[in-house]
Order: sequence, then C-alpha cells, then structure tokens
Amino acid sequence: MASISYQIQGSDLQYVEVLLPPNATVIGEQGAMMYMDGQIKVNTVLGDGSSSTFGVVGRFFKALKRSLTGESLFSSRYSNPTQTPQRVAFAAPSISKIVAINLDEIGGELICQKGAYLAGEEGITVKLAFQKRLRVGFFGGEGFIMQRISGKGLVFINATGALAEMVLAPMQNLQVDSGCLVALSPSVTYEIKYAGKIKTALFGGEGLFYANLIGPGKIWMQSLPERRLSVELMKMSMLGGSKGFGGKLYLLVIIAVVIISFLSEINKNS
Repeated sequence: MASISYQIQGSDLQYVEVLLPPNATVIGEQGAMMYMDGQIKVNTVLGDGSSSTFGVVGRFFKALKRSLTGESLFSSRYSNPTQTPQRVAFAAPSISKIVAINLDEIGGELICQKGAYLAGEEGITVKLAFQKRLRVGFFGGEGFIMQRISGKGLVFINATGALAEMVLAPMQNLQVDSGCLVALSPSVTYEIKYAGKIKTALFGGEGLFYANLIGPGKIWMQSLPERRLSVELMKMSMLGGSKGFGGKLYLLVIIAVVIISFLSEINKNS
C-alpha cells in the first residue's frame, strides 16, 4: 500500500491536509476534521479502533484509559475506498502548531504531553504512559499520566506557540520548563528538579520545578504552554485592565494563595 502524503498549512492556527492513496485509512481525533473529499468514508470507532483479545469489553477499557490521556473516548476513521487519491484535513484545537513525526524513524514509539495526539495512520495506538517516579507525576507539569503513541507510520501532534526540535547526544543534559515539553523519544531520561531557592520558586515566574532531560534522543518543545496562556487570559479577564484597589487586592490574594500552597507543600515533605 502506498504511503500517505501531507501538507501542513497556516502559521499560528495550523491545519494538516492528508492525501490518502487508494484503500488507505487515517484515524483522527474526534472533532478535529476540517474538510474532506466527498468520496471519503467515515466511521466512528471506540478508542483508536484497535482490536482487543477481550472483545468489546476490552476495547471499551482501552478507550477509557486512552481518554485519561486527554483524548476522546471515540475516534473517527477516514478511509479512501476509491482508486484515486482523496483529501482529508485536520485542524489543531487551539492556537497551535502541528508537527508530523514518522514513528518508524524513532523506534516506533513516542511519549507526549496529554492531548497532543491529533491524527495518525491506521494501526497507531495511544495508550497511558505513567511516569516512573511519583515526584515526576505530581510536580512535572505534564501530570502523572502522559501519552504513549506507538505503531508504524506518520502521527500528527499539536502544541501551542512555536515548536522547537532538538537532538540530545548521549548524556547531554538540558533543563526545560516542564510545561514547554511536548514530546520525547523513550530513550530520553526525564527527571524533575527543584528550582533551588524559595525566592526563585515564588517570584521567578518559572514555577517550583523544571524538567531535566538527559540524552540520547529527540525532544520537541513548545514556546507557549496552555498553562501560561490560560493564566494570562485569566489575568486580563479578572483585572480588566484596572489599576485600582480591586486589581491590587486580586493580586495580593493570588500571591497569598501561592505562598500558602508552597508552605503547605514544604510542611508535607518535612
């Protein structure tokens, strides 16, 4: 079977147009389809559509675990039953960039942040990827659960802001804001480090912890995590551009909450 081809369109609000050869299929996240040719056949499938040795019950539990990674309980299966290429396009759900990754080139597996999966070739599965250390899960910014995408062929993931791809040499170390980490190959070691100083943690704007990545392997990073974007939008919404007493009181409350949360965490760990 011929491989699919694609074009990523747009600058900050991107979409990807996939050209399906005859008898080819692509699985898209529910609600991600932007447009498609009239001959494309669409079916809704449970989870990623993969089979299970336990039948329908097994497929349901696989889909349920998949939904914990930020994806929908159901997916859409787009097939080309004709003898001519057909188009289907998928749009990113937010102010996002889309990156295409060939799993064959990175050992057939990719670890991603929650909700990163957009679409992929048939046979690619999205599973839970539990962090090895509880500390990584609770303080890593990406949560205790991440996505493990495995299989063969192309997968499309999305991230907010500009995207950066980097290859780490063996034992090469890189410190990253954990919210900026989009994906990594399984060969990369992912650890969480404390910021070091209370003043830095509280007022440095970078949070209490950062991700410490150790090569070898590939990593993908985003410049605008949704966490940062949502905080800025909340500030603008709550403050409304006001410089009066109400705005200052709100800021004081936020600072107090941060300090109380930090002292509570220190007390738990002492």
